[in-house]
Amino acid sequence: MKFRLNPVRSLASPLFVIALLGGCNQPKKFRIKTETIKIDSLEQIQFVTNPVKPFLYTNLSGLEKLPVREAKAKFISAIIPSILVAKYKIQQDKKRAEELHDKKEWEHADSSLFLDMKNRYRAKDLDDLLTRMVTLPTSIVLAQAAIESGWGKSRIFLRANNLFGVWSYNTNEPRIAALSHRSNKRTYLRWYADPSQSVIHYFEILARSRSYKSLREASSQTTDPFELLPHLKNYSERRMIYTNQLKKMILRNNLTQFDAYQLDPNYIVEE
Repeated sequence: MKFRLNPVRSLASPLFVIALLGGCNQPKKFRIKTETIKIDSLEQIQFVTNPVKPFLYTNLSGLEKLPVREAKAKFISAIIPSILVAKYKIQQDKKRAEELHDKKEWEHADSSLFLDMKNRYRAKDLDDLLTRMVTLPTSIVLAQAAIESGWGKSRIFLRANNLFGVWSYNTNEPRIAALSHRSNKRTYLRWYADPSQSVIHYFEILARSRSYKSLREASSQTTDPFELLPHLKNYSERRMIYTNQLKKMILRNNLTQFDAYQLDPNYIVEE
């Protein structure tokens, strides 16, 4: 199926520091140039190809009006860049943590960096932190995002870029009110500036909980999505029914083809 695509209009170009690579004396700092695009028309979504341009799409309203096959293709093309940006950032953060592991003396900036990552991942120490900083194959993340957001049609995704229906219990974090109440109390869901932030938080949730310890251990041994899926059984009360649903989602939509996709290196520049 071919789609007519209009040129993408960038409304913002935030720069994210994503890497510290070794140099002669001091590690070089690199950043990825992302473009956050609040779309006015679904035609602005570029059909995803490998390597992937880091376009972070928001305001994906209107998918429900498209034929199912086309709506899925638009959703996949819009979300893959956010998944890859999130994964790359975590992978590069892990490299920074590995550098700290090999460093004999830490400066104040090193300590601040470690404490920030330690708190985000709820790690005991640096070794524990490194075991928690894992990502999953793009096919799994896509399948979960599709299920949890109803292929991009859910209210929480459209209003808050929340792909995974993450709840909020902290009054100090950005969030929106849920439509439902629990025990006659108002409930809230997390709000994110773009979908890549939602994916980063999703990985942090998997990193923190004891429920996903086996998933973290398995991910260090394999990248096969079908071997990793059973370790996600605690993500839903439906347990294995849920993981079987993920498996069917991946197979029916041939999502494993995207596991080899990488970010376009032309968007990675030295700071």
